[in-house]
Amino acid sequence: MAVSRRDKADFYTQKAHKEGYPARSVYKLEEINSTHKLIKPGDSVLDVGAAPGSWTLYTHRVLLKGKGRIVSVDLNPISLDPIPPTVTALVGDAFSKEIRTRLVEEGPYDAIISDAAPMTTGNRIVDTSRSEYLAEQVVMLAEEQLKAHGNMVIKIFQGGGEQEVLKRMREIFQKAKAFKPKASRDDSFEVFLIGLDKKEGTN
Repeated sequence: MAVSRRDKADFYTQKAHKEGYPARSVYKLEEINSTHKLIKPGDSVLDVGAAPGSWTLYTHRVLLKGKGRIVSVDLNPISLDPIPPTVTALVGDAFSKEIRTRLVEEGPYDAIISDAAPMTTGNRIVDTSRSEYLAEQVVMLAEEQLKAHGNMVIKIFQGGGEQEVLKRMREIFQKAKAFKPKASRDDSFEVFLIGLDKKEGTN
């Protein structure tokens, strides 16, 4: 049986393993933050779709430097043992009434980050539509729970209405743009939408 390139541990996968991160996705956040400065020490951060936990762990280790806090939420538990002291880990649907209530209690936030992706079906139209829905839901969370001058980054599949989501983000943020990190696989159709400096009065 032919071996897919995704079955082989590429440079980023090997690096993540060596550095103790659950997944290679950590290097996407590393590049995004180094070029756009989303998170700084002392910030309160919400990580939506956090499992297995690489973005949460990188935020804890490198970006917050022990000063600040992270609320991580996913349908599955994050794979961090132990869970860092700066992290409040919630298991459930971030957009459900129960979890949303918890997020409000823990907020508001200086940054919202999301590498969330829907369960894929292999049908590009279905998958991009689901990805667009997820992105829209995270933007709604940002409208409600992100502080003025806060920042966000969300993942969306290209072809999934990213221009419409960007248009909405430009109403909320002083600056919004699409960005594809080098750590994204060559054959991936993901792109990240970055919102910087949330406008006053956009809650």
